[in-house]
Amino acid sequence: MNEDSDLVRARAGDDAAFTRLVAPLRGELHAHCYRILASSHDADDALQDALLRAWRGLTGFEGRSSLRSWLYTVATRTSLDLAARRGRRALPVDLGPASAHPVVEGNEPVTEVAWLGPYATYERREAVELAFVAALQHLPGNQRAALVLFDVVGFTVSEIAAMMETSTTSVNSALARARRVLAEKAPEPSRQAAARTLDDARLRRIATEFAGALRHGDVDGLVALLTEDVTWSMPPLRHWYRGRAAVAGFAVAVPMTLCPSWRYRPVSANGQPAVAFYVGPHAGAEHGAWSITVLTLDGDLISDIVSFLGAEHFEAFGLPPAL
Repeated sequence: MNEDSDLVRARAGDDAAFTRLVAPLRGELHAHCYRILASSHDADDALQDALLRAWRGLTGFEGRSSLRSWLYTVATRTSLDLAARRGRRALPVDLGPASAHPVVEGNEPVTEVAWLGPYATYERREAVELAFVAALQHLPGNQRAALVLFDVVGFTVSEIAAMMETSTTSVNSALARARRVLAEKAPEPSRQAAARTLDDARLRRIATEFAGALRHGDVDGLVALLTEDVTWSMPPLRHWYRGRAAVAGFAVAVPMTLCPSWRYRPVSANGQPAVAFYVGPHAGAEHGAWSITVLTLDGDLISDIVSFLGAEHFEAFGLPPAL
């Protein structure tokens, strides 16, 4: 059954036909919602709402643009509406300076902040790198949407103007302002490109070596994997660390000392190497979900570590809450 016949059936109220129409686009639409919202849970909500709006408004789709373009229009507007209600999402590095010494006491979860979350993906071409998504959060909604639609999804300025019901001049202005901000907030393109040249086996090996160093308390092994200016943050905790000495000091004081036993599974998050960590009271006990830890690379060294604490992140990765 082709798209045209499914479109006719869907307009007549055939929900199965509508499901077939949107199925090939669900993945990319979900990633699009995530880029704007910086939360997998919010992206779930936005996509569900967008598809419901599209289903209800399908009779108004006149075919002047492609179905893909129309669905992106609905998904973009839905995501921007939700972003306006939920507010900008942040990482600990957005809230204040790095801590000079390991903070063990008084480092309680910060619940009044809307935290950026990890994205479960197995494709490195989806442009959902953590630093990129975090940088997008510093943009107003219209700039965020215009940049993603143009630079990532590949729509033209005129198509974006029609989607956002504005002029091409306004879109070009939004793109220019957005790129200035991203140049300050996002890592150098050369660093991202270098990381993408590493094969999957090497990426997995780096993640495994990092996890093994934590599990075995191997400080020297950990330090050997890090860049000089490495950072480590742990949302929803406020404190974060910069530099090999500070990161190593935190690793010794907290995960290597206060967490008796570790288990882990290498995963992929935000198109980057990551590790799902589980912690238990001893090697023979059940280990509970602790964090999805995402690693950003500079070459084959780790330049940024973000540990998203909480078992709520694990389901999206198809992982159990305990091992």
